[in-house]
Amino acid sequence: MPPFSTRQQLLLVDDEEDALLELAELLEGENFCCFTATSVTLALQQLTQHPDIALVITDLRMPEESGIKLIQLLRNHTSRQHLPVIVISGHADMNDVSDLLRLQVLDLFRKPIYHVRLINTLDTLFPTPAV
Repeated sequence: MPPFSTRQQLLLVDDEEDALLELAELLEGENFCCFTATSVTLALQQLTQHPDIALVITDLRMPEESGIKLIQLLRNHTSRQHLPVIVISGHADMNDVSDLLRLQVLDLFRKPIYHVRLINTLDTLFPTPAV
């Protein structure tokens, strides 16, 4: 795909590779450029390698470190503290929601993700460029 037709670069973080690849395929079909990571460590590497990433979509519960840990690291990093983050989770509770609000997360999606709502959210954030 030529670079001029890509809307934005997104980072998708989820320890479930099948879900990660499915989401990347969906979003690439909407002309987003998707980078993926299966852990917080790999996500931080992707953010370093791709400074133009405009949004992070992260799973909340992962084996090594949580999505909340990733967001905390972003919020404490000067150049990435305002990077928008969307959280996906099948197991969020009220304490998680409270933490996410405090960390200024853009949105929380329950798994399985309602794709139409996610696309609508991304369309609002990153309108399709006029041709």
